[in-house]
Amino acid sequence: MERAAAVERIERLVERVEREPMPVPVREIWVYGEVSLGLDPIERLDVYLTKDILFAGDDRPRKEPDREAEFLDDLGIRGVGKSVDAGWAAEFPEHVRANDNGHAAPEKCLAAQLTDPDEPIHLEVCNASFEDNVTQRLRGAMAREAYEQILDPRGVCLWIDGQRSEEAFEKLRSGELVLPTLPNALEMLGMDEGEAAAAAETLREHRERQEGATVRGDVV
Repeated sequence: MERAAAVERIERLVERVEREPMPVPVREIWVYGEVSLGLDPIERLDVYLTKDILFAGDDRPRKEPDREAEFLDDLGIRGVGKSVDAGWAAEFPEHVRANDNGHAAPEKCLAAQLTDPDEPIHLEVCNASFEDNVTQRLRGAMAREAYEQILDPRGVCLWIDGQRSEEAFEKLRSGELVLPTLPNALEMLGMDEGEAAAAAETLREHRERQEGATVRGDVV
């Protein structure tokens, strides 16, 4: 994906979040990794969404937990109205997705609405902010030596609580952001030099195996 096309693509994604109902409320939109570094072209566009979690008893006006049975009959999916908004599901039934247990999966629903299957886009979805999740994922990955689970910390916040950062978009377009290499970034977060190099290589290999649009959901 050419850099200009990648920035235009993330702009369209932000616009959709701004104007369309979402399966769960979205609070933050970040990009991270290659697109933040000024590379042209980029292999994949990495996007991070911070979302809210729906709970039974929430007083959000679009929340309709009593409609779960209706959607179970229509779509064969549980949890609509609890884990994803029922009003949204009624408007976008083609985007409703379930996890392996047959329950509505917010991250998969967001991916279905915001990406096309063949796009080289990876979507990370979590209830925590990008910066908090970077730290949490790094600790877990270091403890288990599961470096493919690390979240690249070189991120740029483009949208938060309904406000778009035009300055961040402009810097993204011009490629003027100055960010460290991935090993150096990981060292800044507490990895030693050898471990940071190994982790960066593992992440590179993991990304190379990804094809089309992918999504990962996380709860912190």
